[in-house]
Amino acid sequence: MTKILGIGNALVDQLILIDNDHILSELSLPKGSMQLVDSDTSFKVGDATAHFISSMASGGSAANTIRGLAKLGTHATFIGHVGDDSVGNFFNDDLIESGVIPLLFRSNTPSGIAKALVTPDGERTFATYLGAAVELGIEHLNPELFKGYDILYIEGYLVFNSPLFLKALELAKEAGLKIALDLASYNVVEINKELLEKVIYDYVDIVFANEEEAKALTGLEPNEALLKLAEECEYAIVKIGAKGSLISHKGEVFQIDAFPTTPTDTTGAGDMFAAGFLHGLVNNWTIEKSGKTGSLLAANVISVVGAKIDNKQWEEIHKIIRDL
Repeated sequence: MTKILGIGNALVDQLILIDNDHILSELSLPKGSMQLVDSDTSFKVGDATAHFISSMASGGSAANTIRGLAKLGTHATFIGHVGDDSVGNFFNDDLIESGVIPLLFRSNTPSGIAKALVTPDGERTFATYLGAAVELGIEHLNPELFKGYDILYIEGYLVFNSPLFLKALELAKEAGLKIALDLASYNVVEINKELLEKVIYDYVDIVFANEEEAKALTGLEPNEALLKLAEECEYAIVKIGAKGSLISHKGEVFQIDAFPTTPTDTTGAGDMFAAGFLHGLVNNWTIEKSGKTGSLLAANVISVVGAKIDNKQWEEIHKIIRDL
């Protein structure tokens, strides 16, 4: 059985449904971006949005993907760092409930929280307090953690902790794992472009990007950006929203249509696409079926608030996959 190891920021998402874009401007949060904030700013965002409807769910980009993989039936493990608090316990228990094997380190620092402000058009803007999540360091990693796994899935957000980011990539490559990288957010790419270019060249086998991230990295539109990424990676994937996705492998380009849905909240769309595609890949499905499975999961997650698909939806997903 193919085993996938994920590593990323262990966060709990607080999803806040705001009624217009003005509050984003007031809080200096560019729409659609992910901004790292300190505890004071996180509290400020909380105070400014306290009157809106909100909910809590375990999150973090890589953790979302790993949870999706486990729900699909792939053997999946997640490495992260949380606080020794109720939020950290919530995160751990949610992974276990989803079938994920958690490898969590703990400290007395409060667990990380990502406040996702969701506008009426379904776009989400993150104000992320990393808290204990950022305490995951190179001292927590060793070659033994990577033994027995086939793929490392790593989120681009970890590039802000470049020693950890690079150490994980080095250990995975030394252990013979394929490496899948999600580019995370266009502003993450803009800030860390040079390092990401080097990492993709040196380590990455599978790269996931949306069109904004791909353009931030390459300066090119989706089709040309895909071909540029494909020069460095075995699999290059550029997601183009409602138009679906583009996948390049061994010189071939595949266009995968999006599944029709009514968007409620785009949180987790890219994470779930990666889960569906990787699940197909490790099961030796065709590129088309793997891509369609990714699109199916993305459509399901954007039809609800948050990055978590409920059990009834998963039952329907498994039925549809069998017919693809």
